[in-house]
Amino acid sequence: MLVVYYSSATENTRRFVDKLGFPSARIPIRRTDGELIVDEPYVLVCPTYGGGASISHQNTRPVPPQVIKFLNNAHNRSLIRAVISGGNTNFGTDFGKAGEVISAKCHVPYVYRYELLGTEEDVRIVREGLLANADKLGLIKQP
Repeated sequence: MLVVYYSSATENTRRFVDKLGFPSARIPIRRTDGELIVDEPYVLVCPTYGGGASISHQNTRPVPPQVIKFLNNAHNRSLIRAVISGGNTNFGTDFGKAGEVISAKCHVPYVYRYELLGTEEDVRIVREGLLANADKLGLIKQP
């Protein structure tokens, strides 16, 4: 089961993904790092940017631009099977908003949201949930 993720320089998302223990691939931070192309179904883990958009309407771009670029590749987008998002509960109603946006645009389930780098309970819930539902989500690599 492949986990594709974007993690900024804070590394919160990377630390969460590392604790899951699944094979993973990181969406590059810098434009000069080249493009990530995936070749199997995956779950996307993505942080949410800019809290308070629902109130202020000043930052309506909760999905990091690097993730948008990755998903704008039709091949990559065709293999996404679910999304998980990180965020900060201080964002209020925008907590985990990136997951909502990606789920709606890519027509995949938004299966979980966690705060910052996630707790051990978050890791357990996500790991067990993905393993239990891998077939249903289509996360098993096809031969």
